Amino acid sequence: MHVSRFAVSTVIALGLGVAAAAVVGPSSASSAAAAPVNTSPPTIGGTRQQGQKLSASTGSWTGDATIAYAFAWQRCSSSGSSCGDISGATGTTYTLGTSDVGKTIRIVVTASNAAGKASAASSPTGTIAAAGTAPIATKQPDPHGTAQIGKTVTVDNGSWSGTTPITYTYQWQRCSSNGSCPNLGGATKSSYVPVTGDLGYRLRAIVTAKNSFGSASLGSNLTAAVIAAPAAPANTSKPTVSVPSATVGSTVTGSVGSWSSAQSVSYSFSWYRCDGSGNHCQTISGASAQTYVLGSSDAGSTIEFAVKASNSTGSSTVASTPTPVITNDPPGAVRLENGKVSIPASSVVLPDRLVISAVRFSHYPLRSRRAFTVRVHIVDARGYVVRGALVRLTGIPYGWIRTAPEVATGDDGYVNVRLHPTKRLPLKKGDALVVFIRSRKPGGSSQAGESAHRLVQVALAPPRR
Repeated sequence: MHVSRFAVSTVIALGLGVAAAAVVGPSSASSAAAAPVNTSPPTIGGTRQQGQKLSASTGSWTGDATIAYAFAWQRCSSSGSSCGDISGATGTTYTLGTSDVGKTIRIVVTASNAAGKASAASSPTGTIAAAGTAPIATKQPDPHGTAQIGKTVTVDNGSWSGTTPITYTYQWQRCSSNGSCPNLGGATKSSYVPVTGDLGYRLRAIVTAKNSFGSASLGSNLTAAVIAAPAAPANTSKPTVSVPSATVGSTVTGSVGSWSSAQSVSYSFSWYRCDGSGNHCQTISGASAQTYVLGSSDAGSTIEFAVKASNSTGSSTVASTPTPVITNDPPGAVRLENGKVSIPASSVVLPDRLVISAVRFSHYPLRSRRAFTVRVHIVDARGYVVRGALVRLTGIPYGWIRTAPEVATGDDGYVNVRLHPTKRLPLKKGDALVVFIRSRKPGGSSQAGESAHRLVQVALAPPRR
């Protein structure tokens, strides 16, 4: 082989250095091993709490495919600084102990291969919490709200100790007086609306508290016994109408009747004008008091009194039975069983007058001086019988009979006056006792106004033999 003088001298000059250069030349560098290089730091998983186990990942590395890893767990301050190795903690997992509470933890991973080694640390964990406990009740749950059908009752959670977070579930129960408390199907929320079947029972909720360490249940205090939902007032006795006289000009008065209500009740009133049979009733405009004065428009009609009873829940309206048919008779008129209409003497006002319509003697002719009766009937000029009219009888000539007291007529307009003859009464044929009859209104004059006067006589005769 031909070698130039320059090449030979170069080899001689370099000596062993030429040989070394040949080892790391381009043809052999491609087969050399590369040391590990971290491309993604290690990470830590698990619950950061005393007694819990943490686990480490190696992170990501480049380099020779055959890499070995070593682990070193470190305890750091709460801020993640001042980290130091934890003795004996060299595995991929680490169980947190008492010394770790309030600190942070990190893992240092060392990757090594034939070409070298390198280390990389994870980020510190959050602060390590003390050992966890299952929930323990410190205050009994309480129900809130009115235990009433249709209203909402809500239970609070009470108070619980234990590791957070704590979640809660609920189960409502219906409790009887014997202590039995079966579950209410589907009632699993913190609130419950009592239904009809709960009436009279007491309610409670079982509150269950749960965390990662366990669960515990506790029943709430009992509600009061469930009461019925309030209702609008219910009528138990119909309103009525007091009718002193079913005549135009008279005042009628309504009563509210009786009502049942769990709440206070207010009343409002209305009057209705109906036909003679009590049907086809129409509201009487402006009539909203408890009394009503019968007017000319009411003649031939019947009247109803309606009461509207209201409470905070609602209202109900009930009407009275219709009155008798209203007539145009004077105030105070009363229809008697015989069909006659009786009016008080106070209803006789000029130009109307009292009338002495009939006089009857219990004995005719008079044949003895024993007491006898005069029956007098009083009406007014319109034909109504008059009650309460005062009647006085005086015998003529004076001295033949004793003076009789003034007497008032009854509902039928009649009055019976007992007369007592004296010894001066002659009992002989051809003589007659004249009786002067006067009738007046109470408080009125017997000589004028509406008063009435009449002379009658009864024949006298000797006693029978």
